[in-house]
Amino acid sequence: MLQASGLFKTFGGKPALTDVSFHVKQGEIYGMLGHNGAGKSTSLGIILGMVMPDAGDVSIGGISVLKNRSKALAKVGAVFEAPAFYDYLSGWENLKILMSYSFGFDPKAAREVIEQVGLTRRVHSKVRTYSHGMRQRLALAQALLPAPEVLLLDEPTDGLDPEGIKWFREFILKLRDERGMTVLFNSHLLAEVELMCDRVAILREGKRVFEGTIDDLHDDALLFEVDLEPWTTACGIIQSTGGDILGSNKIRLHHGSDPAVLIESLVAAGIRVRAFAPIRRSLEDLYMEILNGAGSPN
Repeated sequence: MLQASGLFKTFGGKPALTDVSFHVKQGEIYGMLGHNGAGKSTSLGIILGMVMPDAGDVSIGGISVLKNRSKALAKVGAVFEAPAFYDYLSGWENLKILMSYSFGFDPKAAREVIEQVGLTRRVHSKVRTYSHGMRQRLALAQALLPAPEVLLLDEPTDGLDPEGIKWFREFILKLRDERGMTVLFNSHLLAEVELMCDRVAILREGKRVFEGTIDDLHDDALLFEVDLEPWTTACGIIQSTGGDILGSNKIRLHHGSDPAVLIESLVAAGIRVRAFAPIRRSLEDLYMEILNGAGSPN
């Protein structure tokens, strides 16, 4: 549904994107993850045709954004950066004006979307009285009014309280499950990406350092903290079975290895096994390793 190929972009001579490529399948939720300044918003700006890349291309539904922006974005809704509204007008009046700039205003469709995002009771209040969460819902209503097939969201849960984040997550999952919506969103919140996304790309300093499923992010290696004596003899047995020595009391076994078989071999060789405990690494630990350069690009 969406394909970014070889994107390069510099600002003032400083690289913002370096050969970034990724693809989003129809009907999936795809997360772009990374710290502030990693290149997430620049990528989204290029997808929306608001930022011109130095090289590369983006296509939506097989149509190039650079060559035919209006046609490529015809079925795209977006909330990009901080949503801006006319504070002295009501939410309804804002939607009426903003939608008249592009697709035209359909009151029936507007009422349906307003109901979906939970703004019916406040849509005729001035936007200046809205909380941050209400503004985000109004922005989401605006993005959904063209009845898009693709939804692009830039840090959509930034500044929301836990209740607002939970509502947003459930709403987006419902869009995917009930309408087959294709969703791409930027975030620096690993927990939200883990709960929502089918696949994810991680950007670091303008480069894509990972692309895959959340399960792919989890390490296949098995880490153990051990207390073995004599250590030198134990190391030889561990390495002969394909394990790695990571320190004086830490070893790594690769996916498919059976720790019980190794322990049996150690005991048979006369090794005293005082401790052999798995080390549980969180998804956050693995994510930070990738960001810090420990992981290799996929």
